Amino acid sequence: MAFHIRNPETDRLARQVARLKGMGLTEAVHTALEHELAREEATTPLAERIGDFSRNLRARSHPERGLPADKAFFDSLSGDD
Repeated sequence: MAFHIRNPETDRLARQVARLKGMGLTEAVHTALEHELAREEATTPLAERIGDFSRNLRARSHPERGLPADKAFFDSLSGDD
């Protein structure tokens, strides 16, 4: 099956990678796509990372030692004493 790269910049990049790696153009594109797919599949979704961060933060917190976050506290942050 033929594969044509119509974008000149993409063609230039594919040829540059092929030249640097000492491989054919098809193999260079194939390898680049495999690497990108592996990288994407290894990436933890943002929602999962946020959940992990939130659970970790909650586990390390000590609410009994903190100050109350009441109106007076927020007013003090903005200078509205």
